Amino acid sequence: MYLREPLMDYSLGNNLRIYWRLFYLRDRTDSKLLADVLTFLLNRIAHRRGGYIGRGAKIAGIPSLPHGLHGVYISRYASIGRDCRIYQNVTIGEVGGKAPQVGNGCLIGANAVLVGGIQVGSHVKIGAGAVVSTNVPDGCTVVAQPSRIILREAVLSP
Repeated sequence: MYLREPLMDYSLGNNLRIYWRLFYLRDRTDSKLLADVLTFLLNRIAHRRGGYIGRGAKIAGIPSLPHGLHGVYISRYASIGRDCRIYQNVTIGEVGGKAPQVGNGCLIGANAVLVGGIQVGSHVKIGAGAVVSTNVPDGCTVVAQPSRIILREAVLSP
């Protein structure tokens, strides 16, 4: 019981350090038994907080989750770039084994849905409640249902 309480405490809010350490440890391990144990722990933590991140999901860096894992669903086929901010109740889902590829520095608003084998460029802002099923170029703002691009910004390369 000593390990369970700290794991549950860290799965609240944006303070998910232990969760992400276990997540990246699972991706680096060669032991099937250890990977299965880590998957069980990760799924328990995420499920208790109402979220899910699939075992094969590729996440570069640690995304900012201001509301924790509350309602966040990320498909096992999805790919998420660095420095992304994902709010509550976001679904990054798959259709036919294909899931979105999200670029770096994106903001995904509450209750947004991204589905299918789409490409979301870098520095894209997806508004709350948007349903995105088509490709989105770099530096755009996407809103509404069905999604529409309302703003294109110049993206500065570092």
